[in-house]
Amino acid sequence: MGVIRAVLALVLALGVAGCETSKFRTYDGPEVTRIYVHKADRRMMLMHHDQVLKSYSVALGGNPVGHKQFEGDQRTPEGDYIIDRRNPNSQFHLSLGISYPNEADIAFAEALGKKPGGDIFIHGRGPWHQRDRGDWTWGCIAVSDRQMEDIYAMVRDGTPITILP
Repeated sequence: MGVIRAVLALVLALGVAGCETSKFRTYDGPEVTRIYVHKADRRMMLMHHDQVLKSYSVALGGNPVGHKQFEGDQRTPEGDYIIDRRNPNSQFHLSLGISYPNEADIAFAEALGKKPGGDIFIHGRGPWHQRDRGDWTWGCIAVSDRQMEDIYAMVRDGTPITILP
């Protein structure tokens, strides 16, 4: 009887494990050629040339008005950057790095005697920010974890991103 219970427990455990879904999705649609973020509208669009492939509501930095100027200002940068890295082990589920700061951002912050900051990402919510509302990031662009799975699959390193006021 003990052997039967052990076998049943093993079968149940394997069945539950088989039901888990991966956070890594695949995408075989049109290439994402640019990302636009409209801060005032809290909107991000993944583009294939002039065609909108996907559009998402986003959360921004806790101080969303204006361009990021220095570390700790909680602003989301504005301007033209690129997606320059991927983090499959992000504390925010998955994340795509944005190439902030550029040379102009560094020079501006240094002229004020400050550091420009960095580690700006498009990311999910992760386990600790599921209930956060409004603009809650430290300057990043946040979407739901499920949306981030799709974005992570669709967007490649080197994709241009334009962040508008």
